[in-house]
Amino acid sequence: MNDHSLIIGLESRLVNAWPSFDYQIYDGWVLRLADGYSKRANSATPFRPGVSLDDELIDYMVARFVEANVRPTFRLNGVEASDVDDRLKQRGFKEIEATHVLTAPISSEDCERDPEVALDPQVSKRWVREAAGSYGGDKADDETLMRIVSRIRQKAAFATLSLDDRPVAWGLGVVERGYIGLYDIVVAPDLRGIGLGRRVVSSLIAWGCEQGAHTAYLQVREENEIARSLYGALGFSTAYRYTHRVMPGRSSSA
Repeated sequence: MNDHSLIIGLESRLVNAWPSFDYQIYDGWVLRLADGYSKRANSATPFRPGVSLDDELIDYMVARFVEANVRPTFRLNGVEASDVDDRLKQRGFKEIEATHVLTAPISSEDCERDPEVALDPQVSKRWVREAAGSYGGDKADDETLMRIVSRIRQKAAFATLSLDDRPVAWGLGVVERGYIGLYDIVVAPDLRGIGLGRRVVSSLIAWGCEQGAHTAYLQVREENEIARSLYGALGFSTAYRYTHRVMPGRSSSA
């Protein structure tokens, strides 16, 4: 669970697969900003084993977040020094949204696509509009989502599952160096719980297999037991866990 090389390898793929608009490097920390759309693209993450964090650096990075109108967020993946979490806690940063990064090996049996899942190498305005709309809430911002996914430089597949010509489920797969990352798996709200998301996931994994991927990975919130159970049935297990420490008192969708 604490294999630093595995964690940093997956974290680097995540950064490439879900681009931010601004990147800043501070003594082993990568600070990413993307107008507050999703915490993984708007947080400071450790990228060097044992990297520490003192009050001066915390203050400096907090100021960068505030300048960008993004809630100061530290995303702790387990490679940081052991005192970092407690230091942020003492500074009043609240722990929220523990998340598991899951991985699953890809076998030759996983390489068959679902013929009803369309896979496009380029994003379309329709994909973004429909996927963002089905997410709802803070993630209903299709304009920012389009800006993020348009910046992907790795090989990608934008999946749409249609039933009777109605698009009902969406997902994004990004392949890099033997891994396929699964992002934005979402199903129309009125059709959840009947296996449509699983079909999208399976088709993206099959596409990844065609691209030479040996492992699939994704992220799911710890509290989402339904999704974790679904992915467990698909062969996924926890590679590592990360949490967020956020500065309280500012309203933001970060």
